[in-house]
Amino acid sequence: MLSTLLVFLGACTLIAASPGPSTMLIIKQSLRSRRAGFLTVLGNETGIFIWGVVAALGLTALLVASRLAYDIMRIAGALTLIAFGVKALLDARRGPGEESPEESATPRSGWASYRSGLLLNLANPKAAVFAMSFLPQFVPARAPHLPTMIGLAAIWAVYEIGYYGLYVWFVGRLKKVISRAAVRKRLEQISGGVLLALGIRMAFES
Repeated sequence: MLSTLLVFLGACTLIAASPGPSTMLIIKQSLRSRRAGFLTVLGNETGIFIWGVVAALGLTALLVASRLAYDIMRIAGALTLIAFGVKALLDARRGPGEESPEESATPRSGWASYRSGLLLNLANPKAAVFAMSFLPQFVPARAPHLPTMIGLAAIWAVYEIGYYGLYVWFVGRLKKVISRAAVRKRLEQISGGVLLALGIRMAFES
C-alpha cells in the first residue's frame, strides 16, 4: 500500500509539473498577491477533488460516451480560458496601479480568486476524463472502489495544494523584482498570451 501511495504521489508530481492553464492562472494571480495566488490554488484543487468524486461515481464516463456533452464542456472551457487570457492582456496594457472602473469600485475579493481557480478547472473536460483514467490505476486489488478513489482524489488535491503553494511562495519571494512595472507587465503579457493560446487551441481541437 505504501509503495502504491509513493508511486501515486510521484505521478501527481509529474502531472502538476506539466505546464497548463491552471499553472498559468496561479502564477498570474500570485502576481497580485500571495493571498490571491493561494486562494486560486484552493479553488483549482477543489475542482480536482470534485472531478475525482465524479470519476469515482462513474459519471465522467458520460463525457466519453457523449460527444455532444464533451463538446459543450470543451467550448465552455475554451471560452473561459480566452476570457482569462484577454483580461490578463488588458491588465498588462493598463499597467500596474491602473484599474478598470469595475475593479476600482469593487476590490477583488478572496472569493473571486477562489472562484477563478475553481471555474477554470471545472470548465476543462480533459480534467474530468483524465481523473477517470488516472485514479483507477492506483486502486489496490480488493479495495472498496468508491471510498478508495475518493480518498485518492483528496490526497491528489491536498498534495497539489502544497506543490502549487511553492509557486505562490516563489512569486512572493521575487516581489521586489516582479513589482517593477516593466517586469510585471511582461509577465502579465506572457500569462495572458499563453491562456489565450490554450483557449483557442481547445476551441478548435477535435
